[in-house]
Amino acid sequence: MRMLKQIAAITWMNLRNVPQRPGSSLVIVIGIAGVVGVLVALLAMGQGFRATLAGTASEDRAIVLREGANAELSSGLGRDTVDLVKGLPGVRRDANGEPLASAELLVIADLPKTSTGTTANAQVRGVQPEAFALRPEVRIIEGRNFTPGPRELIAGRGAASQFAGLEVGSRIAFRDADWTVVGIFEAGGGAHESELWADAEVLMSAYRRNGFQSVTLQLESPQALEVLRAAIAGDPRLVVKAQSEKSYYEAQSRQLATVIDIIGTVIAAIMALGAVFGALNTMYAAIATRSREIATLRALGFGGLPVVVSVMVEALLLALLGGLAGAVLAYVVFNGYTVSTLNGATFSQVAFDFQVTPTLMWRGLLWALVIGAIGGLMPAIRAARLPVTTALRAL
Repeated sequence: MRMLKQIAAITWMNLRNVPQRPGSSLVIVIGIAGVVGVLVALLAMGQGFRATLAGTASEDRAIVLREGANAELSSGLGRDTVDLVKGLPGVRRDANGEPLASAELLVIADLPKTSTGTTANAQVRGVQPEAFALRPEVRIIEGRNFTPGPRELIAGRGAASQFAGLEVGSRIAFRDADWTVVGIFEAGGGAHESELWADAEVLMSAYRRNGFQSVTLQLESPQALEVLRAAIAGDPRLVVKAQSEKSYYEAQSRQLATVIDIIGTVIAAIMALGAVFGALNTMYAAIATRSREIATLRALGFGGLPVVVSVMVEALLLALLGGLAGAVLAYVVFNGYTVSTLNGATFSQVAFDFQVTPTLMWRGLLWALVIGAIGGLMPAIRAARLPVTTALRAL
């Protein structure tokens, strides 16, 4: 009990002195706020990219690619293979007994970006009519859906904001032809919002293709995926693989999101090193200015542990204030901020929003407390070991 009273007394004395040295205290707060702000913002970028691709996925949908292909662009499926896949067990059927499946192809078109005017890769997906029943999250929000046959397309909301000339009624040129934009759609915030959709047969004709790249299937249930895989394995005519949409898009986002996380952590670590030195200097200076007070308390019988704890509490409190400031700043400035980046799996632009989640903010606060603990530990130990006679002669 006596030890706790000593800790409380010295800690309260230290905290009362903080407003008297605002400049040195702000060094810690601002330095750590910068570290946490940058860390949370960069991690929010990776989180937003992952969430965008994950928003495309559903557990009860499967995507079928050629065996050995890791993405749609590297896959290829003939029409006979598509017909066989659609007839496999485990695939849900509509009221007319037709399989809920869409054979699709994904191609790249060079379109000018709104921000720079320079061309960038835009994804154009050719879909079959079943694609819309298969993906109920896809909804036309402006204009109308394309009509199979003419060279019409609809643009995802993200694509329409990233590329110029995708307003309803406008015409864009690629692949030696003019295409009319007849609608804008949203897809629950998923990656499809960064795509342009057109009739698969029309798109194949424009790109002189005679096959598809993937088949997306509505499963009878998530467990039906194993039934589908078993049927594929039992048919020697099929050299394909099936995986859940969730697994597929998690794999597509993993590489870039991991790179973003690593870069963010490295940058934050470098900044954290500077913040630690700032905290060390500030706390050493604080100890120096209070050396006579500390020595007097030691002479009155206060132990070394209460001194250490009081200095650490001060450092951690300033670090916590900096961490909160950085996390709040990152949330206010970056949460919901829309950017686009190149998806390494498709070599095309994907629009997504930064997502500053509570988990990322807690992670930033943890970094702040670690920085504060490291920055306060050595000064705290020095204060506890400071000889009484030396301290009394210091001022």
